[in-house]
Amino acid sequence: QLQLVESGGGLVQPGGSLRLSCAASGLRNYAIGWFRQAPGKEREGVACISATGGITNSQGSAKGRFTISRDNAKNTVYLQMNSLKPEDTALYYCAADRYYTPTCGISDFGSWGQGTQVTVSS
Repeated sequence: QLQLVESGGGLVQPGGSLRLSCAASGLRNYAIGWFRQAPGKEREGVACISATGGITNSQGSAKGRFTISRDNAKNTVYLQMNSLKPEDTALYYCAADRYYTPTCGISDFGSWGQGTQVTVSS
């Protein structure tokens, strides 16, 4: 399994932006998903990307505000988050799997990172 490491979280004001990173040796060969979990809520999918980067899938409120991308030369996947809202506050996780699945669901991924906290507040 990959050892995924997320970074880039922090405190940001509403309307602001953050870019999260997910890095691991060998990550270039894996489909990657970003998920988030707010206190008292279930973990939910945010966006997924295929190993080549040719297929992406944004879900729910992330559509139009969050963009997933990858730099396989750096073994890193990014989540650019714009127009952040207080309801985006959550622990953000990246996850990896050998195969890309269009559903971009929790059960589609076998390796998970520890998460990075994003807090949107004035």
